[in-house]
Amino acid sequence: MQLDTYITLAHGNGGRFMRELIQTIFARHLDNPALDVHADAVCLPWHQSEIVITTDGFTVKPLEFPGGDIGSLAIHGTINDLAVVGAIPRYLTLNTFIEEGLEIVQLDRLIANLATAAKAENVAVVAGDTKVVQRGEGGGLYLATTGIGFRDPTVRLGMEYIQPQDVILVSGAIGEHGTAVMLARQQFGLHGDLHSDAASVLPLTQALLSLSGLRFMRDPTRGGLATVAHEISQVTGYTLKLYQAAIPIQDPVQSVCDILGYDPLYLACEGRVVAVTAPQQADEALARWRDLPQGQSAAIIGHVQVGPARVILQTQLGGERLLEELEDDPLPRIC
Repeated sequence: MQLDTYITLAHGNGGRFMRELIQTIFARHLDNPALDVHADAVCLPWHQSEIVITTDGFTVKPLEFPGGDIGSLAIHGTINDLAVVGAIPRYLTLNTFIEEGLEIVQLDRLIANLATAAKAENVAVVAGDTKVVQRGEGGGLYLATTGIGFRDPTVRLGMEYIQPQDVILVSGAIGEHGTAVMLARQQFGLHGDLHSDAASVLPLTQALLSLSGLRFMRDPTRGGLATVAHEISQVTGYTLKLYQAAIPIQDPVQSVCDILGYDPLYLACEGRVVAVTAPQQADEALARWRDLPQGQSAAIIGHVQVGPARVILQTQLGGERLLEELEDDPLPRIC
């Protein structure tokens, strides 16, 4: 597999170029059987439970957007990577990369919001590091985190458990984070009151853990719902069929995408979960989500089928089209 000569923004969008970059450079050199390049977090044995660890970076632009900011986003994003593998988040480390010229009052506000989000989720930031880069060498503020949580060792989640006829669900409307951040940039002369969906998904994931037919969960961040579907298809070797009419999308999100030529299936979410369950438990999973404030618009959106590794979208008119894997980066620095 041949990479391009230089790194581009597309290498960080969660799609094909990023997957190839990870596989051909990082995974090849590290050559570690414990390294799972398809997982958001890794589980390690720890006495009577499992310790779960994840790491993440945050480069969103602008630093503050309707519904959140880079501080609260760093907490929620790290928590969510632990939550979707069935863990309870407990500890975080925080690395800050501050660009010369950032206003102290803004930094204070962002870190205050980070701290508020951590306390609300009963997560302690226990260590960190701070670096300052010269003016023009950063985006105001970058954050990097490591999250640690604990999981019941009887929990078994992963793409390897997915089977044909399994059902695909999403916990709420998609594309809201990507669209809200895009509008906040004010690059296209568009304005609106749409808010990011950025939030902890821990209540959503915990609601499903007792279901014996729960196979897999993932938060659809970079690359959105379509990219999660492609990753499942590539790892399992099955066809994923999604139903366009069933996928919840707010009218403002669809309108902005129609105007600017984006596809909401590829836009980032920061407070949603994609789950795969056995068919006999799909309705129960949906009911549990809809009982939660975050899951009011949850929906069954597709099925896993025997067939080649691909993602098919059944359109609202009843036709079918292949969903291509994301290549170009539609919205860089989105999370």
